[in-house]
This record gives sequence, C-alpha cells and structure tokens, in this order.
Amino acid sequence: MSERSEAVARGIIVGYRRGSARQYNNQVLIQLFVDPKQVHSFVGSKVVAADRHGNVYRGRIVRVHSESKCVVVARFEPNIPGQLIGSLVDVFSKK
Repeated sequence: MSERSEAVARGIIVGYRRGSARQYNNQVLIQLFVDPKQVHSFVGSKVVAADRHGNVYRGRIVRVHSESKCVVVARFEPNIPGQLIGSLVDVFSKK
C-alpha cells in the first residue's frame, strides 16, 4: 500500500556548496520557487534530481542558505555530477 506523493515544490540547482578553499561535492545549493516565508518549512524534505540518461539522484534538504532568495542546502548520496547544475529538481514533503 504505497501511495505516490506529489511534489510540493520545484527548484533549480544553483551550484555546489563551496568555501574559499574547498568545494563540497555532496552538497548543492538549490533555489526554490516558493514564498520566502515558507523556506524554513522545507528543511528535512526529500529532493529528487534526474539527468537526461535516466539516472535518479535522491537527497535531503539540510538547512537554509538564504531566506530572502529562497536558497537551501541539500545533501545527496551519491554526489550529483556537475552536468546537473542548472537543472530542475522536485521537492517532496517530509514524511
């Protein structure tokens, strides 16, 4: 009895999370297409990204990066390839 859950939001992968001397390949910045007041409610939600070859990458939103620009940090396992930067992702509710 598995119910299919519908995507609650869409987003776009902006890039890898990085600092001045290090890049975190398992964490990406995702800009969500939601109201800035709702960004904190997505922490813990699941994220699904797919490439053009049919590979599916699953991750989870771990924290908010910028509330005003609706950017969050998502951690993926396995790491997403660089070709997915700029692609759309689906965000599902945190059940």
